Amino acid sequence: MSAKRTICVYCGSSPGSSPSYLKAAEDLGRGIADAGWRLIYGAGDLGLMGATARSCLDAGGEVIGVIPD
Repeated sequence: MSAKRTICVYCGSSPGSSPSYLKAAEDLGRGIADAGWRLIYGAGDLGLMGATARSCLDAGGEVIGVIPD
C-alpha cells in the first residue's frame, strides 16, 4: 500500500482580476480530491485559496489549513 499523496497550494486571498482564475482554483481543488490526494493550503477562506479548499472539500477531499506563525 502506498502513502497518500499530499500537495501544498498557496495562492491569493482575492479572486483575481479574471473569472478564469477563480474557475482554475475550483478545478484544481476538485482535481486534487478526484485524484485521492490531500490538500495543504494557507488556511484562508477567501479568494483563490478559499475556492481551492472549498471545491476540494465539496468533492470529498481531505484539506489541512496551515497558518504560519
